[in-house]
This record gives sequence, C-alpha cells and structure tokens, in this order.
Amino acid sequence: MLHVFQWKNGDKEWSPFSDAEMDRRQNEMRAHLAANDIDAAVFTSYHGICYYSGFLYCYFGRKYGFVLTADSATTVSAGIDGGQPWRRTHGDNVIYSDWRRDNFFTALKSLIPSGAKRVGIEFDHVSLDYRRLLRDAFPGVEFVDVAAASMWMRTLKSGEEISLIREGTRICNVGARAVMDALHEGAPEYEVAIASTNAMIREIGKSFPFVELMDTWTWFQSGIMTDGAHNPVTNKRVARGDICSLNCFPMIFGYYTAIERTLFCEEASDAHLDLWEKNCAVMTAGSEMMGPGKSCSEIALALNEMYRGWDLLQYRSFGYGHSFGVLSHYYGREAGVELREDVDTVLKPGMVVSMEPMIMIPEGQPGAGGYREHDIFVITEDGAENITNFPYGPDEMIIRR
Repeated sequence: MLHVFQWKNGDKEWSPFSDAEMDRRQNEMRAHLAANDIDAAVFTSYHGICYYSGFLYCYFGRKYGFVLTADSATTVSAGIDGGQPWRRTHGDNVIYSDWRRDNFFTALKSLIPSGAKRVGIEFDHVSLDYRRLLRDAFPGVEFVDVAAASMWMRTLKSGEEISLIREGTRICNVGARAVMDALHEGAPEYEVAIASTNAMIREIGKSFPFVELMDTWTWFQSGIMTDGAHNPVTNKRVARGDICSLNCFPMIFGYYTAIERTLFCEEASDAHLDLWEKNCAVMTAGSEMMGPGKSCSEIALALNEMYRGWDLLQYRSFGYGHSFGVLSHYYGREAGVELREDVDTVLKPGMVVSMEPMIMIPEGQPGAGGYREHDIFVITEDGAENITNFPYGPDEMIIRR
C-alpha cells in the first residue's frame, strides 16, 4: 500500500492570480522565516493554505497542510481529493493515503528539511491534540508561531487581490437586487435567500474562465431574527411591516465579500424609521472617516459618541467593520484590522475594510429589531474608495409590491 504519493492528474487550473503574485506571497513569508531562523513553515488553516497556494480544502475530518521551505512550496492533501489539490496549487502537491493513521505526518516528514530545528505553525489553528501529534512526529523540533506574521501580510492587499474583491462586491449587488425582487409579504425567508444565492452563483459562474463554485450563501432575516448578524435563514414568512436584513456573501477563490442592508416589507413604523435613519447617519459618518492615517479605535470611539448622544450605545452589538480577503464565516479572521475600541491599528493604503454599524432593539420596545448597513472600502493613498456603491435607507429599502 502506498502511504505518500503524487497524482498530477490533468493540467493546472486557471487562477485569478498570476504566478508573480503567488511568488510574491510565498517569498514574503520566506523572508520572514529567514529573518527569524525558521527552517520551514507548515500552514494548516483554510486561509493559510489558500493564501499561499491557491488551494482551498474540504476538511471532512482529514488533515491538510502547506509546507513552505526556502526552495519548495507543497500542499499536503488526502487521497480522497484526487488530483484537484495539485491542479489548484501554485507549487507541488503530495497525497497521503488512509492506509495508516499517521500518514499525514509521514508526508510532512518527507517535505520538512532533515535537521530542521525550528518549524513555523499557526498557533491559532493547531489544537492541543494536533500540537502533541506534531511533537511526537518531530522530536527535538521547536515549533514557533507564523500565524500572526501571516495575518499582517494578508491585511495589505495586492492589486490583483483588490481586482478580485471588486468583482466580489459587484456580485454582492446582484444578490442584493435579487433579495429586493423576491421580498414580499408572505414570502418564506428561505425562498428569498435561495433567489439571492442562485443569482450570485450564476453570476460567478459566467464571470470567470474557470471557477470552483462553493460556499456562496445568503442570510435573509425578518422580524426578531434580525437581532443577530449571523442568524440562520428560517421558514418564517415575512409579514407586512417586518424589519428585514439582507446579507449576501459570494465566495470566489476563497475570497469573501459582503453586502448587508436593512429593509422593510411594505411599510415601516415611525419608531422604526427614526432608529433606521439614525443608524444610517452613523453609516454615513463612518464611511466619511475611512482613510489612511485613521486608527481603528479612533473611528470606533467617534461613532460611539453618535450612538451615545441618542442613548443607543447600549444597543450596539459588535464592532464597526473588519478586514476583507481570504476569509469566510468559518475561517480566516484578520483580527488586526477591526474597527473596535481595543484595536489601535492605523489604516494604510492597500487595506480593504468594511463599515457596518449595527444596533439591536429588543422585542417589546418601539422599533424593535436589528439595523445594519455594510459597505466595503479600499484604503487609498489619499482616502478610501467605496466599492459597494449600493443604496441604503428608507428612500430605497422599503420594498412595496
């Protein structure tokens, strides 16, 4: 039985990123390894492997890796995936079989230089059990963190990344229009979400020479379900006067983009309109603050004062925005760039950051529900470009039939 082997089945697939772009990413990490006397790095997270290799794995209970050394770049994948990981990898690929429990670590041993003393791993992804298995497989090796360095590299986007993110925001708007077209009194939430997701998938499919269609989704919430930004779609039927939230998320080559909007079905009460307009005012003010030289905490604290002036600060439910790139609802947070009071990172050209204020008014109070708007900005040398450019607020988002 083969325990580690290669299967170069077919040709390398089309990628939105040039060889030069992928080399840049790998070489930037190689420079970090060299500067810190690290002999090799083993990435195990979705975002780490995807960012440096172009391959996004399907976990399903198996381990995956990307081993970077001074002169090699290799993904490690399970036999169940066949040749797809090799076709997607910028670099080489080795496959481990299920015929023996420790074959993943056998594959790693074939790639990490013999005599390696220090090996980088992602501390924020490797569990205690995983760390024990690594220690047993590589006795005498010191494992050091490369996750933080990788995260900071990912926060500054290349021109090619920004082009893909722009395409994602365009497709977000396709999904948002589909939500608006499908929303009506009596519509089940899931039917509205299906219309949006299908519209985005079709648009992604026709927009690239080749693309893996995976993980695009829509959250559409109504009534009490709007109180959480990540509440699931249900079979609840939308009622007249319901507050609603559209949340459209196309996933393209591992890159996440989003648009989120508050809507109302047919009509909105005076109390709802008052709160909605206030949240939109925060959205407008926050959008105008985006730009180089602004710190994340500075923006958050200034917007807090607006809510505080209306006695609404206690209803704010999360930070005002975050970095975009290789991430999803289950992987890849770039926590160093979040618009929160406890993050002092200064925005720089090349960062891609959202503005997304939200307040949640509890049931039983006038205007109950969750209010949230969301745009994506590219930080430039002299400002910030809104690449979402989609309407928000009562003038456009009360959906009447």
